[in-house]
Amino acid sequence: MSARGTYTHGHHQTVLSSHRWRTVENSAAYLVEHLRPGSRVLDVGCGPGTITVGMAELVAPGHVTGLDAAEQVLRDAGRFAEERRAGNVTFVTGDVCALAFPDDTFDVVHAHQVLQHLDDPVRALREMRRVCRPGGVVAARDADFGTMAWYPEPPGMDAWLPVYYRVARGNGGEPDAGRRLVSWAREAGLTDITATASSWCFATPEERRWWSESWGGRMVRSSVADTAVSHGHATRDDLRRVHQGWQEWAAAEDGWFAVTHGEIVCRVG
Repeated sequence: MSARGTYTHGHHQTVLSSHRWRTVENSAAYLVEHLRPGSRVLDVGCGPGTITVGMAELVAPGHVTGLDAAEQVLRDAGRFAEERRAGNVTFVTGDVCALAFPDDTFDVVHAHQVLQHLDDPVRALREMRRVCRPGGVVAARDADFGTMAWYPEPPGMDAWLPVYYRVARGNGGEPDAGRRLVSWAREAGLTDITATASSWCFATPEERRWWSESWGGRMVRSSVADTAVSHGHATRDDLRRVHQGWQEWAAAEDGWFAVTHGEIVCRVG
């Protein structure tokens, strides 16, 4: 996360439960072939460290540095690394737009769901490129909210995405980041770019319940909700209706939700 942006979601448990669910397998599979033993990796916006530790296990005896702006989540990340006995990972606070590392430090520089929250994602990618050695890769994966799809469509859910767009863009972010990654990378001076897409799908009763508690819950109990109300994007009653819509979706036996992501792997010359 960067000092030049606001992390729209905040760190309520409804948000962190989603972060802790993420692994290399479900959130960075596109990058696995580049995570070779002995590599030095920087994981930008690492949050509670679940992806970071997975990377550390793949590159051992190499080393992974997890970077985040929020000290409290880094404490969680450190505990998770201890539980997994990952001794080749370090967690530090920092700003992706002003990385405190020398040029050409890392073999892989990775950011998951970070660029969408920044008011200057191009500057962040330039910094990520600066600290990546020649021959290494800069990689990013971001959701694209405009391509999310769900069924059924309870009336209460109609408002959740418009409200979220207003909150996120009011904070300087871009929810449709996935489709823009190639453009941002080219503007940052990266030219050898491989672009892919992948998705999360939530359809079982357990997945629907969890995803609804995460996203429906944050519409009433997180920084998203607080900002929506304080900036006049929605009332508390509006948000309670959104939450109810999410609960109705989760209860539907034919409920299905897909989250599409854009992905880029950029070889540094």
